[in-house]
Amino acid sequence: MSESVKKVKSVKGESENACPVYKKCSGCQLRNMSYEEQLRFKQIKVERLMGKLCRPDRIIAADSPDGYRCKVQGAFDYKNGKCVSGVYQSSKGGVTAVDRCAVNDERADRIIKAVKKTALSLKIPVWCSYNGKGFLRHVLVRIAKNTGEIMVIISGTADSFPSKAAFVKSLTEKCPEITTLIFSVNRSDKMLTGDRCEVLYGKGSIEDIICGKRFRISPKSFAQINPSQAERLYSLAVKEARLTGRETVVDAYCGIGAMSLIAADKAKKVYGCEINRSAVNDAVINAKLNNADNVEFICSDSGKFLEEFNNGGLKADVVILDPARAGCDRKFLSELVKAAPKRIVYVSCEPETQARDVFFLIKNGYKLKKLAPVDMFPNTNHVETVCLLSKLISDQHIEVELKTDELDLTSAESKATYDEIKAYVKEHTGLTVSSLNIAQVKQKCGIIERENYNKAKTANSRQPKCTKEKEEAIATALRFFKMIK
Repeated sequence: MSESVKKVKSVKGESENACPVYKKCSGCQLRNMSYEEQLRFKQIKVERLMGKLCRPDRIIAADSPDGYRCKVQGAFDYKNGKCVSGVYQSSKGGVTAVDRCAVNDERADRIIKAVKKTALSLKIPVWCSYNGKGFLRHVLVRIAKNTGEIMVIISGTADSFPSKAAFVKSLTEKCPEITTLIFSVNRSDKMLTGDRCEVLYGKGSIEDIICGKRFRISPKSFAQINPSQAERLYSLAVKEARLTGRETVVDAYCGIGAMSLIAADKAKKVYGCEINRSAVNDAVINAKLNNADNVEFICSDSGKFLEEFNNGGLKADVVILDPARAGCDRKFLSELVKAAPKRIVYVSCEPETQARDVFFLIKNGYKLKKLAPVDMFPNTNHVETVCLLSKLISDQHIEVELKTDELDLTSAESKATYDEIKAYVKEHTGLTVSSLNIAQVKQKCGIIERENYNKAKTANSRQPKCTKEKEEAIATALRFFKMIK
């Protein structure tokens, strides 16, 4: 099969930039939809979760649904006696070969192919899952979009890199755009950068410019994979903080300090907190790079930091937070309520856990004032959201007990669209279901459908029946969307 990305005609809502391996890869769950349909799907997803608390803004679309990934990982393995590179899938226990991914920056895919070719030419053993042997296991490419700098991290299973000098010389000749090359020891299936990193070429880090600020990115630091949308996200978050130059700001889960340094221009003092030591080291350097002397970075668990912040008698006017997909733990949220900032700006890559945390904050004296979705990851079902919460004045509002189940949408207006049901089934089971399949299951469950879905176009024609496997998958989706019990 050709791995090149083909231009195809948009049929039945399919993306015009269709990828020939997306069904095998499963990385782009929504590629069967046009980009407009994807945006609508994500808008509805956010509305379902928090729409009764605050009407969401219109989702901020990406400039392009393809070519946006500037952080790309590749895994190596042997299939049918041939070395392949591509996406590792733990659910399938192996590597799906992908030479060219539509959502990746083309340079990253080209470098990964060059790494494989170089290793094979030098007879460097590539990992084989069948016998559990081999050296070259993973590669990570990070591209700084606005400076053009490129970091390549090679993960191997041994402490020493075989034919190291020859490998570096050959790869950098094939790909002169590489700024720095790093070797990391990683013996696990997980595509993570190991604890020990050796700089093989260059300075061991790259720099990028985001919202006019210069940022250093080291091998183990987190950086957004979509720089263009990251700029929009950070700008929106800091704008909603509504800083006047007199505020003390806490930036929890601050990473390399992106929002801290952007907010520093409009704040009196900024405290950035992050548990990742490598990211904090980068954040400190970033503060110096941007001459931000009103920012202080602390390496600590965010809940523990807020506890010490509160006990130390300090006062936060605004708290900005951008936690991992799991959201905030109860300790952090409890300390956040004790800190009682006037405004909380909550950035999330998982609206479901964000909704859970927002409900907690609302029950403890806050009101959701703004909800803005951002399409950070086109062609996937993921959506980033920015929430602004304001502290209520106790003598100016009536306490209302708020239960999460009361916020679930159960009326007719909450019914999922056919595209939403198809996307849910595809994501959770890998099955492709038709509108007819869905209509048949809905009718079976007692949900009235339009006549043209239920009846054949001619009296003599016979409609294909939905398989048992698809019927169960669709029923699960209907339960998820609370259309049946």
